[in-house]
Amino acid sequence: MVDDSLRESMAETARFSIVNSPSEFIRVPSPLPITSTHNPRFKRAIKLRQRRQREQHGRFLIEGARELRLALRGGITVEELFVCPALCADAAQQLVEDCASRGTQVFSVSRELIDKLCFGDRAEGLLAVAVTPSRQLDDLRLPQRPLVAVLESIEKPGNIGAILRSADGAGVDAVVITNRATDLFNPHAVRASLGTIFTVPIAGGTSEEVVIWLRAHHLRIYAARVESAVPYAQADFTQPTAVVLGSEAAGLSSAWSGPEITAISLPMLGAADSLNVSAAAAVLFYAALRQRQH
Repeated sequence: MVDDSLRESMAETARFSIVNSPSEFIRVPSPLPITSTHNPRFKRAIKLRQRRQREQHGRFLIEGARELRLALRGGITVEELFVCPALCADAAQQLVEDCASRGTQVFSVSRELIDKLCFGDRAEGLLAVAVTPSRQLDDLRLPQRPLVAVLESIEKPGNIGAILRSADGAGVDAVVITNRATDLFNPHAVRASLGTIFTVPIAGGTSEEVVIWLRAHHLRIYAARVESAVPYAQADFTQPTAVVLGSEAAGLSSAWSGPEITAISLPMLGAADSLNVSAAAAVLFYAALRQRQH
């Protein structure tokens, strides 16, 4: 006769597969092994490294434990998770179980296959396929005295990710992407944001639509322009505010000019005439935070 403790142990063993790596044992709940690059799911996932495929299928990639954890916290639907047990740390086990409990299909892959799926030099052994969320202006819910960042035609996904990271740190209430020159969920944007792309409220639209939306919410609009004679330190960020930044190559379009929009600049005392857009964003966000705290 089998006692209760032995029965529980047997059930636990049945529910998990034990994968022996050179350095550790990692339990992966009900993994389905993928051993070939010709596997249809593997081939679909690797195609998502291309923007056209991401937009066509409405799916994108999430690499890394921290990014995946914040994606789950942000309500992102994760459909598939590829796990390399030889690379996963013990702390990742709970994350894998969390995904499985939400209906995510978990696949076990080798080091060689996970290296083909991933796109950087981090080796955490986790890569997920997630459903691209809808991000509309009407979905944003602003507090009473919001601080909103607007990014127009930013081309480099790494810059978008870095700006989102600064926005998260400085308490920016929403980030609005206009006239998108890159897809928001590019893997490099996800990585550069350290996963904050899933926790900072984000929406998109044309510049004209966003200007109308900001005015409807009674936000004071500050547009960062190199040629402005008004230094950023003179801006009043304590009121409901939008800070607008453009691409380093083209700057801001004419949509961000007019009597209700104040152009501001950062002082440049050296040979360069401007900062990287992500650096400029960090300066402005934390200037706003300092004013609001004091």
